[in-house]
Amino acid sequence: VQLQAFGGGLVQPGGSLRLSCAASGTIFIIHDMGWYRRAPGKQRELVAEITRGGGPNYADSVKGRFTISRDNAKNTVYLQMNSLKPEDAAVYYCNADVSRLDYVRKGYWGQGTQVTVSS
Repeated sequence: VQLQAFGGGLVQPGGSLRLSCAASGTIFIIHDMGWYRRAPGKQRELVAEITRGGGPNYADSVKGRFTISRDNAKNTVYLQMNSLKPEDAAVYYCNADVSRLDYVRKGYWGQGTQVTVSS
């Protein structure tokens, strides 16, 4: 199973970016999916997560600005980031809780995508 993340880049404060992360491989079903981030000198933190049924959960720091969504048919999770702040700058990682076709269930991580917020 592989997770491929797209959509990072450089944006000015107040701008928007949309991240996407597609899972592929021997997938039977994907349970929760989520986005984490790690800023320089800080620990990795949860940004947002979403259940298979679409129920979201957000870090307080991004509530009202970020929206997580998913397309189960495409095994893809999205993160729409609006009103970006310099403190949102980090490497963003997607995560998926996957049940594989061989009945093994484990978490997988994408490769990370850099988000830079600067004027």
